[in-house]
Amino acid sequence: MAGDKVESNGSGTDIVSAAAKVAAVAHPLAEEPEEIASNISYHAQFSPHFSPLKFELEQAYYATAESVRDRLIKQWNETYLHFHKVDPKQTYYLSMEFLQGRALTNAIGNLNIQDAYADALRKFGLELEEITEQEKDAALGNGGLGRLASCFLDSMATLNLPSWGYGLRYRYGLFKQKITREGQEEFAEDWLEKFSPWEVVRHDILYPIRFFGHVEVNPNGSRKWVGGEVVQALAYDVPIPGYQTKNTISLRLWEAKACAEDFNLFLFNDGQHEAASMLHSRAQQICAVLYPGDATEDGKLLRLKQQFFLCSASLQDIIARFKERRQGKGPWNWAEFPTKVAVQLNDTHPTLAIPELMRLLVDDEGLGWDEAWDVTSRTIAYTNHTVLPEALEKWSQPVMWKLLPRHMEIITEIDKRFTAMITSTRFDLESELSNIRILDDNPQKPVVRMANLCVVSSHAVNGVAQLHSDILKQELFANYVSIWPRKFQNKTNGITPRRWLRFCSPELSKIITKWLKTDKWVTDLDLLTGLRQFADNEDLQAEWFSAKRANKERLAQYILQVTGESIDPDTLFDIQVKRIHEYKRQLLNILGVIYRYKKLKEMNPEERVKTTPRTVMIGGKAFATYTNAKRIVKLVNDVGSVVNTDPEVNSYLKVVFVPNYNVSVAEMLIPGSELSQHISTAGMEASGTSNMKFALNGCLIIGTLDGANVEIREEIGEENFFLFGATAEEVPRLRKDRENGLFKPDPRFEEAKKFIRSGVFGSYDYNPLLESLEGNTGYGRGDYFLVGHDFPSYIEAQEKVDEAYSDRKRWLKMSILSTAGSGKFSSDRTIAQYAKEIWNIEECRVP
Repeated sequence: MAGDKVESNGSGTDIVSAAAKVAAVAHPLAEEPEEIASNISYHAQFSPHFSPLKFELEQAYYATAESVRDRLIKQWNETYLHFHKVDPKQTYYLSMEFLQGRALTNAIGNLNIQDAYADALRKFGLELEEITEQEKDAALGNGGLGRLASCFLDSMATLNLPSWGYGLRYRYGLFKQKITREGQEEFAEDWLEKFSPWEVVRHDILYPIRFFGHVEVNPNGSRKWVGGEVVQALAYDVPIPGYQTKNTISLRLWEAKACAEDFNLFLFNDGQHEAASMLHSRAQQICAVLYPGDATEDGKLLRLKQQFFLCSASLQDIIARFKERRQGKGPWNWAEFPTKVAVQLNDTHPTLAIPELMRLLVDDEGLGWDEAWDVTSRTIAYTNHTVLPEALEKWSQPVMWKLLPRHMEIITEIDKRFTAMITSTRFDLESELSNIRILDDNPQKPVVRMANLCVVSSHAVNGVAQLHSDILKQELFANYVSIWPRKFQNKTNGITPRRWLRFCSPELSKIITKWLKTDKWVTDLDLLTGLRQFADNEDLQAEWFSAKRANKERLAQYILQVTGESIDPDTLFDIQVKRIHEYKRQLLNILGVIYRYKKLKEMNPEERVKTTPRTVMIGGKAFATYTNAKRIVKLVNDVGSVVNTDPEVNSYLKVVFVPNYNVSVAEMLIPGSELSQHISTAGMEASGTSNMKFALNGCLIIGTLDGANVEIREEIGEENFFLFGATAEEVPRLRKDRENGLFKPDPRFEEAKKFIRSGVFGSYDYNPLLESLEGNTGYGRGDYFLVGHDFPSYIEAQEKVDEAYSDRKRWLKMSILSTAGSGKFSSDRTIAQYAKEIWNIEECRVP
């Protein structure tokens, strides 16, 4: 009976009766469909999380995930033991965000068992797709920073590198976005409402984390941080399998908890219930939410607690592992630590790793300052992700002294020694000292500059695209470059081709494999250049068109399901999905759409028929307290409400806001896209990685010369990229001209703004948003992001898009050449460069 397929209409009763026919036998390493089905059935019965008679889609998902996890745990244990035995140098990647996406499709894809699992699930009358749909995205990140970290883990595992990720286990994530008549509303994420089948709690991995307190000075001059409140960091491990390799590494997530002894039974029985569990409540807050609001002092303290909690738990763990490997080899030789450990800080959020490693070495291990400093600076490297001043973290000195008094002593000493070095050896930089010091002692607002601390303390500093790294070296960190010219590097970001092409677009992947006569491109993405010779081939173009069409139909179905809006796969699918931010210029996009709508309204029916029909999709989350970003979300939705119900225009233009953008939504949108917008003000986007995902999937880009757009355009050919806008070099001059009243707005730009103000999109007051584009100076005025300046060239570039799309053969050739030129943007290439040029680690393959 186990071999028979059960026909099902998807009802729970059918699935339960089908499950009853599959023997429940444990086969943790099963590869054949029959054994896999038995293992799934075994987990449904003997790893129960639900009532015994229930086996519906949700239960089937959890049982399937646990069946896959069996295999992962074996590989994981083998990897850990192999690393322990070989004792290679290892990298530890610290990040406040990891945007993992769904784990099931990725795991069975990397293990190369998706067909076997699809066959096994059919024995229950289930399709693999409906099971994978049950999984909720892990809410551990927000945007590109977190997704990059997850792509990097996939590449580390695939390249068999000895490495770990460290992050926090956020219970409620950033937020779940819902769109109402009022615009965006935020709700807590519910990914842990039941449980995650992928994580393994390590009850033996527990570290104390102290906050507040004071510093005691011992008679011998040594110092000790004591008192305050102490919470515990508990480890949860998530397995990260490499692609078609045994190596399975770990993403270790920390959860904060208090102990039973911290519960005051006397107070509780006295009726003071909240006071009795005060520390438990405070501990729960630490990992409740990603980026909690920091407008209040309590909010700032909580954010700082999160950052320190991640750094302290991770470093205590790294040191424990270092000691574990040295067991029985005599006293620790701390000079050896940087030859066994590389710590990478993903942006400034984990900066406190620097003073915390110094504290652990000096106060706990008894090292002298110079030896501890040598170990710390040889161990830690820093990746910068932004040139935006507000994103370069600066923490209030009084808040830091209150929460982390010992760390402030250490930071003050680092600053003092750096200052002494400059004044004694670099007289030419003395006038710059106030800018390059770590401490800004401005009496009105004394702060610690985290980026400066990272640059002074790390052995390597890198940007994430060539343009971005050049800006860092020539502008932001120019003085440091003159001190340490060899410290600064570029590591252009990349994306994993497994999740972002092989698994999310199987039809296109099969065509690529067929024409290249190999599937080796999945781990050697440069092989895609082999498609160039076939770009004009009519057979390839026909196959390419049908694969893209299938993805567009799937996307249209999804849009109907989540928004109720019906979209036509015959139209050009034009997509912009990313965090909503003024520098990313979703406002430029929607103003262009408004202008397009107005022109369509002015045409007669014969003229409209000659236009290129378009469906514009915009998605992304606006930070809860970022008012202008939320106004942009509201405007997109208001424009959609009018355009999509206008019978004269809605077969030529539709506007859809895609709610709750996350990795799984991206896996639907990106394969179905034909044009994507990467239109940030030049010089403001460090790299961008969604641009790489779209380009890899044969989607053409309209964009500025910003971030990785510059390199994408070089790789795919400038004739296959729709370029517009000011360059990074021109931006400062244009801002100065604006301040001096020299800017003359284009009439089309004025027309679009006037159309909004006419009330055609409803009664909401968009004046505060539009005023940010007006005036020449002043806070929130003067069009800092140059929307008005770039608007005319943007409209002209969009006209070129329309023209190219109307020639199907030309568009398909451009699409093929886009994929063919995307080989450089594999995260495998990026990580191989980090491994060789920053971390100095080598492959450690499990035999």
